[in-house]
Amino acid sequence: QVQLVESGGGSVQAGGSLRLSCAYFGHIYGTACMGWFRLDPGKEPEGVASIYTNGSTSYADSVKGRFTISQDNAKNTVYLQMNSLKPADTSMYYCAADLNAYYCPTLVRERYNYWGQGTRVTVTS
Repeated sequence: QVQLVESGGGSVQAGGSLRLSCAYFGHIYGTACMGWFRLDPGKEPEGVASIYTNGSTSYADSVKGRFTISQDNAKNTVYLQMNSLKPADTSMYYCAADLNAYYCPTLVRERYNYWGQGTRVTVTS
């Protein structure tokens, strides 16, 4: 069984930074594809960033140059460093794992098998 636990969300002013963490537990050994998504009712879900264990990454155009995804395998944790935050970044952020990882990195939500409970990010103007 795989469990993902996000943390690090909160409220910040526009231009500020936050770092989200996703601790993963269970049968994830080296080859999982890890991703961050943001979802809100009434909005289209958006894949934000993805990373494979070889360091390959993928980002949504809306966050390129501002967000950085990274992974610490020793700590079983994936991070999302978010800089220059905008009010449009306000959302629930979810960590996800794709154990097949055939297409990693990928921002396609349907490829991910396991999801965390989410952490809320609010950016005020």
